Amino acid sequence: MTDGVVLGVVLAGGLSRRMGGGDKTLRLLAGRSLLDRVVERFAPQCGAGLILNANGDPARFTRFPGEIIADDVPDHAGPLAGILAALDYAAHTPSGIGHVASVTGDAPFLPLDLVARLAGAARDAPIAMASSNGREHFTVALWPVAVRAALRDYLVVRGERRVGGFLREQGAVAVEWGTDPLDPFWNINTPDDLGRAESYLANA
Repeated sequence: MTDGVVLGVVLAGGLSRRMGGGDKTLRLLAGRSLLDRVVERFAPQCGAGLILNANGDPARFTRFPGEIIADDVPDHAGPLAGILAALDYAAHTPSGIGHVASVTGDAPFLPLDLVARLAGAARDAPIAMASSNGREHFTVALWPVAVRAALRDYLVVRGERRVGGFLREQGAVAVEWGTDPLDPFWNINTPDDLGRAESYLANA
């Protein structure tokens, strides 16, 4: 069951190889960055505001409305490192944050009921994650701050990197979304994806 307010984290710590490198979240889609589009849909759902997980110089994200936090696990340990950083951040704030909702910075069509539906499912499971078209989206999930010790052990002590492996160990539950007219968890990973998303918006 969720307790306290929810902090949102946008995960943008990847290397974006399929997009040709650089900050994929800053690529423009119909004149606006992917990150701006994610923030517009995600921020109203998170009572404790948003933070951004990104490595390197934070000055490149001057338009982001919250704090920028980097991984504290070295060598690009993957999305779990960003989630752990967000859980640690939440644990050290005095505002009673009980859960962290995570999304990726390359999913500009996120559902507007994401956090509410994940919170409903989290009444009966420790972690709730999104699913669509029969596919689980491991990095779009609602995480209790209390799980951070187990996550640090999994990531740092055991050296594991698989997000799905940790979720299964914790007994996470999946929440299914429909995909009509499009999959709300569509990740813009390549220039072709960006072009298709432009076409979708032009015809929507």
